[in-house]
Amino acid sequence: MTSTTGRSSASDLMTLAETAAYLRTPVATLRYWRHLGEGPAGFRLGRRVMFKRADVDAWLDARRRTETH
Repeated sequence: MTSTTGRSSASDLMTLAETAAYLRTPVATLRYWRHLGEGPAGFRLGRRVMFKRADVDAWLDARRRTETH
């Protein structure tokens, strides 16, 4: 959920493991996609890779549209 300032709340952020579980894919696959620049947009927060749920959902929607055409 976003606040009125447009910023994401902490509950909208997912770790690498949480994102992999959400996508039902191994963590190693998600790391490989990031290496290739093909996966959902993520960012580093200290030493951790984090993903915004909205970015993951947008990536999924784009993949779904690409696959249906």
